[in-house]
Amino acid sequence: MTRVRWRERSVVVRALRLWRTRNPRTFRDKVRYKMLRDRRPLVVTFADKAAVRDYVASAVGEQYLPRAFAIVDDPADLRAVELPRAYVVKPTHGSGAAVIVSDAAPADARLPAEPGSWTYRHVRPEFAARDDIIRLARGWREQLYGQGPNREWAYGRVPRRVIVEEMLAGAGGAIPDDYKFFVFHGRCAYVQVDSGRFGIRTQDFFRPDWQHLPLSGGPPWAAPEPPRPARLGEMIAIAERLGAETDFVRVDLYDVDGRIVFGELTSFPAGGDSPFDPESFNEEFGRTWRVPRRYR
Repeated sequence: MTRVRWRERSVVVRALRLWRTRNPRTFRDKVRYKMLRDRRPLVVTFADKAAVRDYVASAVGEQYLPRAFAIVDDPADLRAVELPRAYVVKPTHGSGAAVIVSDAAPADARLPAEPGSWTYRHVRPEFAARDDIIRLARGWREQLYGQGPNREWAYGRVPRRVIVEEMLAGAGGAIPDDYKFFVFHGRCAYVQVDSGRFGIRTQDFFRPDWQHLPLSGGPPWAAPEPPRPARLGEMIAIAERLGAETDFVRVDLYDVDGRIVFGELTSFPAGGDSPFDPESFNEEFGRTWRVPRRYR
C-alpha cells in the first residue's frame, strides 16, 4: 500500500498552503486553491472513473458513454470476463495509467515489467496475457494517485477498482483526437486538442468559435491545424451541461467518426502545474474563473 509522505499529511503544511493560496489570480493559483478547499462529494464523483458514468448518464445521456465490459474490485475477477480483441484497462482512482490492447499497437510494444507501472501502454492482444494485466492492475490498486490528502485529495476517497472499456478507434484503427473543454461556471471558454498520443504528439488551443490561440502547453502545434469538428456545437453543449454544477471542470470528449464519446472530468489539471507559453495565458485563463470564498 502506498504511504503518503508526512508533508502531505501535515496540518502545518496544509495551513501554510491555505495561506499562500488565499488570493489566487492565475489559473494555476486557482487550481491549487480548489484542490485545498473544494471538498464536495461532487469532486470525488468527477474523479471516480466508475461513479462518473452514472453522473454523465444522468446529465447528458448514456449514449455518450463508452461501453464498459467490466468494473471489478478484485483484478483477479478479470479472468472470468470475456473481452474483444480491442479494449482499455484503467484504474478508477487516478489518471495517466492505462493498458490499451488492439491490433493497431506497434509490433514491438510490451507491457511494463514493473507491477503497477503508472503509464500508458499500447500493446497487441498476443502480448496482453490476462495474468499480466491482472498483475499490473493489482499494482495500481496499491497506489494512492496524486500527491496525498493535502493536494489531490479526491482520489484518496475513490474506491480503488479496475474498469475495462471499449477502445475508441477511428477509421483504420487510429486513436481519435482528445478534445478538452475548459468549462468555467457552466460556460466553455477554451478547447484543447491533443493528437497523436502514441505517435508524434501535438497540442492546440482554441476559443469556442475555433479561433486558434498562440498558446503552447508543451507539445508542438499540429500541422496542418486541426479542423473544426463537425459537431463542435453539440460537444460544447455536452461539456457545459456536465460542468453546470461547479465553478470549473475540464471535460474531455472524443469525436470517433462522428460519434461523441465521454472521456473524463478533471477538476485539477496537471495538479496545479499546467504550463503556459506565453505565461500571459495563465492569467487569461484565471480571469475567466471566479473562485468562491467558500465551497458549499
